[in-house]
Amino acid sequence: MDVHGTVAEGFEPVRDAFVRNFEVLGDRGAAVAVYRDGRKVVDLWGGTRDAEGTEPWTEGTAQIVRSATKGVAAAVPLLLHQRGLLDLDAPVDSYWPEFKTGGKERILVRDVLAHRAGIPALDRGLSAAEAADGVSGARAVAAQQPFWEPGAEHGYHAQTYSWLLSELVLRATGRTVGSVLAEEIAEPLGLEFWIGLPEAEAHRVGRVAPVEAPESAGLLRTRPRRNVSEAYADPDSLTRRAFAAIAPLPDENDPAYRAAELPASNGIGTARALARFYGATIGVVEDGARIFTPATTELAGREHSAGPDRVLVVNTRFGPGYMLHGPASPLLSPASFGHPGRGGSLAFADPEAGIGFGYVTNALAKSVTADPRAQALVRALKSALSAR
Repeated sequence: MDVHGTVAEGFEPVRDAFVRNFEVLGDRGAAVAVYRDGRKVVDLWGGTRDAEGTEPWTEGTAQIVRSATKGVAAAVPLLLHQRGLLDLDAPVDSYWPEFKTGGKERILVRDVLAHRAGIPALDRGLSAAEAADGVSGARAVAAQQPFWEPGAEHGYHAQTYSWLLSELVLRATGRTVGSVLAEEIAEPLGLEFWIGLPEAEAHRVGRVAPVEAPESAGLLRTRPRRNVSEAYADPDSLTRRAFAAIAPLPDENDPAYRAAELPASNGIGTARALARFYGATIGVVEDGARIFTPATTELAGREHSAGPDRVLVVNTRFGPGYMLHGPASPLLSPASFGHPGRGGSLAFADPEAGIGFGYVTNALAKSVTADPRAQALVRALKSALSAR
């Protein structure tokens, strides 16, 4: 496998794992990057820019990262909170009066960020066009009655997170999540990451496609727990309904979908941008830039939700917008915060180790929160750090 890029001395295990992902685990095109104490120590890419193509993945190739978008998008409300423009303990309806229906007056801003709002699904799924129009999604979640008592439990808001977060930011600032991200975070940090892909950048984005892990991968063919299998198989379950809040599922290669602003699912960027972003959430990166104060960094990794997840049907942990380290989504250590993307992508920060990590792929597997390729890279990184 022809892999391009650079690896600092001591981080060679990450390169070895990256190569093995192609040779054994079925990767088609991918990139991985790591920042350590604000300095880039891994920046690798390889394969093809399209999962079913032949054109090489280049240094500037970007990909859709699905729910790994959520972790980047979460920086927007936390940055607003840091600046005193958004109160996490305020009721959502204090910013968004139309939201105060069906018992939702007790939902706080931090409940939305920590998947405690009780609105992971909709009584009627939205079309792809409605999901992307900037209006229908907000109306739908404002009208929706909660599926559980808000704040009492948690469950992954796979799609509805887009409209909840978008409207909150819009009401608080008059700006969209994508525009705040672009102007206040991505541009100052030089990040190649977008929520709402500009037409001028469309040429650099590869096509994604579903793939099956090859038999040669040697992965254990274990059956998921019965309750998990049943939840995903049952069209009436909250699990299926949460992932079907956009129905039918959108074409992620459609230029119109990529140009929309869906902070839950359609962020597009490079592994390098994700690693640099997370490095800047925990400290200063190479040119002196950072995103969060130490207090906001601590807040990002603070547990807000833990235990049985009403949607994913496993135990999960969430901070305000970030998935935290745990059995369902192993990261580097219990201090880590970030977000996986269904199908493979993963990005996170670890403040104790000084790590910002990003992995993106165009080969979308069946994994939800713990893809074997991403986990192989995390284990290799852990090995490299322990040897230093």
